[in-house]
Amino acid sequence: MELLAVFSPLVAFVIAALLNKQIGDAGCQFVTCAGVILAAIASITLFVDVALHGNAYVTVLAEWVSSGDFSAQWALRVDTLSVVMMCVINIVSACVHVYSVGYMSHDEAKGRFMAYLSLFTFAMLMLVTADNLLQLFFGWEGVGLASYLLIGFWNHKHSANAAAQKAFIVNRVGDLGLTLGVMAIFMIFGTIEFSAIFESAPDYADTTFNFFGYEGHALTIACLLLFVGAVGKSAQLGLHTWLPDAMEGPTPVSALIHAATMVTAGVFLVARFSPVFEYAPDALMVVTIFGACTAFVAATIGMTQFDIKRVIAYSTMSQLGYMFLHSAFRLMARRCST
Repeated sequence: MELLAVFSPLVAFVIAALLNKQIGDAGCQFVTCAGVILAAIASITLFVDVALHGNAYVTVLAEWVSSGDFSAQWALRVDTLSVVMMCVINIVSACVHVYSVGYMSHDEAKGRFMAYLSLFTFAMLMLVTADNLLQLFFGWEGVGLASYLLIGFWNHKHSANAAAQKAFIVNRVGDLGLTLGVMAIFMIFGTIEFSAIFESAPDYADTTFNFFGYEGHALTIACLLLFVGAVGKSAQLGLHTWLPDAMEGPTPVSALIHAATMVTAGVFLVARFSPVFEYAPDALMVVTIFGACTAFVAATIGMTQFDIKRVIAYSTMSQLGYMFLHSAFRLMARRCST
């Protein structure tokens, strides 16, 4: 069932991209809508089984990378957090796909647009079902690529091209932090597998780490680096400027990427690594400050906007700040209770 939920959008993308001329725009629309709706139904079934009945598991697909002491499997982690995100992604994406059939009816490249939507959906699913940091990074970068293609879809508009480039470049700044965070995690734990990292996190609660000549708390440094990636992807204060401009893309793109799915990737990353953040109180304080400042500043800026899509963008940014703030408070409370 998890294979159906994750890979249906990929199959739809491949068919729509390779057979666009053979099946036509109507065929592309049918295939992509059917693929995502099928994935949404499978996600709901998984939610009932995993979230309500507690049957979490990991499905190993293949050996991905093996080099010396480093190894990574291609696996799908199906737990409560991932199935909740899968339901959100697939259900929202299914609604956006169906809506796009009518919204893009007068566009000359309807098939290509639907293919890009399915590609984004698959990349986001890869991100939330990852069982190791390398696979998460693959989905993370796939989401960035798909968002670039969708934001700049109307490439005859200079503003759309500029917005797509800005989103791509600003997110690369955050992704540099994520890359360094992945390296730091591997140097500390000797693995990038989530289960091994989370189980051994208490053993490294007092470990120090030399980072560019600075001797600091290992888990705090690693968590802060991961949070830099989250700041970029979730448009938090400092790396937020791409989100309002990204509204230059078609409205279905704004609904799918910039109000519901892609921008929550940063919050998902913090939630996924909550067993590690729990032992890095200074990093949690940074998350709290960033979340609070973003929530206030974005809401204030939103009140001065006259373009409705930019108002929604700043509102989304503000709500993401609340999500980070809430996540940090919950982890602090759990740490205090233990």
